Amino acid sequence: MGLTRQYLRYEPAALFGLVASARAAVAFVALRGERGRYVAVPACEHVFVWDTRKGEKVLILKGVKQQVSCLCPSPDGLHLAVGYEDGAIRVFNLLSGESTITFNGHRAAVTALQYDHLGGRLVSGSKDTEVIVWDVINESGLYRLRGHKDVITQVLFLKEKNLLVTCAKDTLVKWWDLDTQHCFKTLVGHRAEVWGMALLSEEKRLITGSGDSELRVWDLTYIQEVKDPDEPEPKKSKGSFSPGAEEDAEEDETLELDEHPEERIVKCNKVGSIMREGRDRVVTLGTDRMGKFLACHGTDAVLEVFSVLSEEEIQKKLEKKMKKARKKAKQNSEEEPERSVELSLQEEIQRVTNVKASSKIKSFDLILSPKGELKMVLLLQNNVIELYNLDLSAPVPQAVRVSRITVGGHRSDVRTLAFSSDNIAILSAAAESVKIWNRSTLQCIRTMECEYALCSLFVPGDRQVIIGTKTGKLQLYDLASGSLIETLDAHDGAVWSIALSPDQRGFVTGGADKCVKFWEFELVKDESSVQKRLSMKHLRILQLDEDVLCVRYSPNQKLLAVSLLDCTVKVFYVDTLKFFLSLYGHKLPVLCMDICYDGTLIATGSADRNVKIWGLDFGDCHRSLFAHDDSVMYLQFVPKSHLFFTAGKDSKIKQWDADKFEQIQTLEGHHQEVWCLALSPNGDYVVSASHDKSLRLWERTREPLILEEEREMQREAEYEESVAKEEQPVVPGEKQGETGLAGKKTIETIKAAERIMEAIELYREEMAKLKEHNAICKAAGKEVPFPVNPILRAYGNITPSAYVLEVFKKVKSSELEESLLVLPFSYVPDLLRLFNEYIQLGSDVELLCRALLFLLKIHFGQITSNQMLVTVIENLKKTTISRVSEARDVLGFNMAGLQFLKREIEAKDEVTFFADATERFEEKKRKRKKKEKMVLAVL
Repeated sequence: MGLTRQYLRYEPAALFGLVASARAAVAFVALRGERGRYVAVPACEHVFVWDTRKGEKVLILKGVKQQVSCLCPSPDGLHLAVGYEDGAIRVFNLLSGESTITFNGHRAAVTALQYDHLGGRLVSGSKDTEVIVWDVINESGLYRLRGHKDVITQVLFLKEKNLLVTCAKDTLVKWWDLDTQHCFKTLVGHRAEVWGMALLSEEKRLITGSGDSELRVWDLTYIQEVKDPDEPEPKKSKGSFSPGAEEDAEEDETLELDEHPEERIVKCNKVGSIMREGRDRVVTLGTDRMGKFLACHGTDAVLEVFSVLSEEEIQKKLEKKMKKARKKAKQNSEEEPERSVELSLQEEIQRVTNVKASSKIKSFDLILSPKGELKMVLLLQNNVIELYNLDLSAPVPQAVRVSRITVGGHRSDVRTLAFSSDNIAILSAAAESVKIWNRSTLQCIRTMECEYALCSLFVPGDRQVIIGTKTGKLQLYDLASGSLIETLDAHDGAVWSIALSPDQRGFVTGGADKCVKFWEFELVKDESSVQKRLSMKHLRILQLDEDVLCVRYSPNQKLLAVSLLDCTVKVFYVDTLKFFLSLYGHKLPVLCMDICYDGTLIATGSADRNVKIWGLDFGDCHRSLFAHDDSVMYLQFVPKSHLFFTAGKDSKIKQWDADKFEQIQTLEGHHQEVWCLALSPNGDYVVSASHDKSLRLWERTREPLILEEEREMQREAEYEESVAKEEQPVVPGEKQGETGLAGKKTIETIKAAERIMEAIELYREEMAKLKEHNAICKAAGKEVPFPVNPILRAYGNITPSAYVLEVFKKVKSSELEESLLVLPFSYVPDLLRLFNEYIQLGSDVELLCRALLFLLKIHFGQITSNQMLVTVIENLKKTTISRVSEARDVLGFNMAGLQFLKREIEAKDEVTFFADATERFEEKKRKRKKKEKMVLAVL
């Protein structure tokens, strides 16, 4: 076997330049015992936790590959549920930063997450139109709810009732009874997508945001509630409609259809609408944890904040209105009967203020601080987090911006990158600023304002940088002072490309004005100081017929390659500017190119998705490679080699061998178009910039990369992806109705099933061997040593049946059902016999009963028709009932013991846990007062 060429692997080293991605929502998290200070934000595949007071990153919850699409903190503040683009959900511990639980159930991005008020259950909605309820404590899925026809936008648990409310882009709001797992009510009063909803007034009111400027308000009446016979029927508030807010007749008809006499559990009546100032759709609608404040925003930069009055405040307002009504009645005539006094919807839900952010808002979160201030955190479209405080005690509350996290990144996409000659500094430039980063610490050490940057370079000596802009200017910056030294009008159009000359005395620029200009560095006298300063002097111009997109020098400075808008690359002699070669063959313009260190090859990358490798001696095309699934945006050779990197709009970076015309490695990490990259002069580092606002650093390791292994790994990854996309296995006897199993078939569930099968195979083999061994011993009349299986020896000489249990226990709780579903029936009889054995011993009763009941459910027909399993099932029936009742008794005893301890502590500390009782007493008192006032009003 011949020696293969050895390459070195590039690995991801860091992600920087990103404050927050705008894909998912921002959320306040409790960290180090503080609420309202730390916020969790999505950052590509990671989650960053920022300290808003210091503007520092305090925690990174590391993801794997997929982008974060949803966040939800748990009610106890200890955990954060994170949803990803591939449908996975991971629950992170905020104290350790580790992922403790992973749920796989959705086939598309997770779009909504919500915990119940105790934090024991988690509900998720997805782009696959399905809702799944998960058991966080047991780390498993409970059930899948189907019914919506489009992307789920919001999911809410009700605190008091075991109900769930979901809304989606299919214009529907659905109510689900979680006891029976079915949809019992559908609200159809929306004309467009329902983008968000919230529960207010102790879950007696639902507010929904749709594709217009209305927030629709619905009154909820729980039919199963036992009503006080003496209590009068509460009057519904009639929302005062603004012009244009009236619903037309057709919509009213749909609402009447909903008010069916056979309604059960909950009754929904539309009471009116709150008009927003924004005319576009609702993007996010939410409340604080107490439900006292409601806020929403559209696709603009304004957050509208509303205050929701409590029952006491409504009562006070009604009293005031009553007094005014009485006075009016006296003034008009004493005989006139007093009119009924009602509060309008706008009086119950009052506008507090509008918060104007510095850019478009993508999401927000609210928290009411103990001091009585409303804290609002806004995640903006331009890579910024802003924190506002609203002083509610002020006569006219105004939001004040208290902090803004910006230093970690650019406001817009980075369009150009450059490395300093010592490999330490990285330059990144965008539409508004130039930043210099320290490669080792990834800290931004300089930020300088600039015009829209398109190309850049470090001046030899690394003390200055030059930026080429969209307006055709060249801007020279001094890094020590961080100031703009000089601006030159270089081109009449955009400066698309800049290249340093190999002798480092000057550079060349190419622009949209069809010119290539040659420049040299010179020292000129500075008017403000005695010392001379660096400047740029224009030497020559090369006029061409088409816009110049890219320029590159050959390393010996004899040739200059120029890429033109007519899809060709023209090569000229530098000294005479005479034409030498024309490289034609691309179907679309060449956006990037580079010449290797020895000047023998030139590689060109085009918008036609191909990379062509040419010889610079005769201009012959050595090979054309289909490089990316979209335009090739940047291309650069690794110094002192014939290897080169390409970056594409397909979000991938690829490494190629220009001699063997082979792809070496694909660097996957970016989630959107990669605009540019830069290689360090020693070739050890690659830095790339993308439309996802992130900068990524890749480092060359000492690990050799073998192409055959790389291809094998690629094929495995493709197979794993195809497994996830396959049709899900059908559960026998289960109809494809509203509910289904929560999990989904993944490569992990298949591997878990294979491990169980292997363990059962080993058990069978060992049992057969034992039988054979016993027969030999009987024939020999003496004890013969039995050879122990090496696997069992590794587990500490355990029995084969105990080994099967060990393997079974190692299957993740969230993957158990799906693994058993994949398991062939031929293994089930052995498994049932083993379950009987384990349950008799009293080990892991809960896990085994769960698996047993699931197996009986999916293989019911085959098990009941198998005569061999009758005795096994009979035995299981006896053992499971006795063992489960034992476990229940132990649990009951422990509960009683804990309650006794609680009573002891109460008695000792003279503290009573009667908060609920006092609340009920206060409520009765309020109702009595309300009744008395109603009677007075009537009188």
